[in-house]
Amino acid sequence: MEQHNNGTMKSSKDLKIEIISAGREAVAQLIKVAKEDIIKYDKDDELAADRLKNAAATKKLAIFDAFEILTRIELEKDLLNGVEKVEEKSRQGFAERRSK
Repeated sequence: MEQHNNGTMKSSKDLKIEIISAGREAVAQLIKVAKEDIIKYDKDDELAADRLKNAAATKKLAIFDAFEILTRIELEKDLLNGVEKVEEKSRQGFAERRSK
C-alpha cells in the first residue's frame, strides 16, 4: 500500500480512486491526439502517404484506447459503488435481445 503524507497507508479504494482520476487524465490526452489535424498530403514528398497512414492509425488507436479506458473506468466506479452489472450489453439489436 502507498502511504499518505501523514504516514498512514492508503486503502485500495483510495488507490483505485487515484487510478480512475489518472485514467480520466489519460483519456483527455488521447482526445487531444484524436483532435489533431492529420498532416496534409504533399505530392512532392515521397513519404507523405506513409505519414498520412501513420497519422490516421495513431488517431484510430487513440480513439479506441480512450473508449477502452472509459469502459474500464466505469466498471471500476461501479465496483467501488457496489453496483452489479447483470449482463454486459451486447451488440445485438433490441429485437434480438428480447427474443431470448
